[in-house]
Amino acid sequence: MVSYRPPESYEELIKLIHDRYEDMSKSYQRIALYLTQNPNDVAVLSVNAIGQKCGIHASSFVRYAQSLGYKGFKELQAVFQRRLSTAAPGFDARVRALEAELGGAREGELGFLADLVTRDVASLQDLLSNMDAGQLAEAAALMEASDTIYLLGQLRSAPVVELLRYVLTMLGKRTVLLDAGGGLATHMAKVARPTDMLFVVSFRFYATEVVNVAEETAGRGVPIIAITDSTLSPYAKMAKIMFAVPEHEYTFSRSLAAPMCLAQALCVALASRLQKNSDDPRIPVVTGP
Repeated sequence: MVSYRPPESYEELIKLIHDRYEDMSKSYQRIALYLTQNPNDVAVLSVNAIGQKCGIHASSFVRYAQSLGYKGFKELQAVFQRRLSTAAPGFDARVRALEAELGGAREGELGFLADLVTRDVASLQDLLSNMDAGQLAEAAALMEASDTIYLLGQLRSAPVVELLRYVLTMLGKRTVLLDAGGGLATHMAKVARPTDMLFVVSFRFYATEVVNVAEETAGRGVPIIAITDSTLSPYAKMAKIMFAVPEHEYTFSRSLAAPMCLAQALCVALASRLQKNSDDPRIPVVTGP
């Protein structure tokens, strides 16, 4: 147990977690991810319940709290409880409210659909309540100023960057998708210049090539916008602008509703700038007249 004074405010605690994250053990990193992505749950659940959700024994949470300077988990939890008094409802609370609003649980195939819809709506509410308006404006300005927008996302993230390629192309923005096909993504990225930008979409477990390309590109002074799942992701230190869209539960198919919505919002914000129309920006479509 360390002897220095532990953080008293939520902001100080989160900063300490970020500062130490890379030097933590794998189990402590999983705990750190859970704490930063689910602060409301941490405030109200018992350490045993949190441990079950995280898949890590409760005693590890106690030792983790002690490694940060607290006497035990209760003392660390008190920081999250003080934050909760001014925070918006957490993900689980939103889900419960939506389930009641939508008529409760359903069975069979309809139940699968109802559960996915409920969780998607809760994720979208979370996205809106936690969004920084200044970040959105800064990202749109960077996209507008860039000569070329390079897009990078693999595996589950691929649909988001494909949508971005379509919409940005229709807006007349020079766009390059760093396609993994043929093994050329790494080489294509090397032509990006500081007057361009790289738009990365990546979630756990982060594709190795995506992380490597982003790191190399950032090292050459090319600005990066990242949509990822945590402020503890590998892109936190690379990205000029990073949007953290937490994943609250690993289900059969982790939802892309919130990342897709955010990507579309950024494109609409860019359209309003390009078209000098803040009231009713339009994105052309291939099938339009």
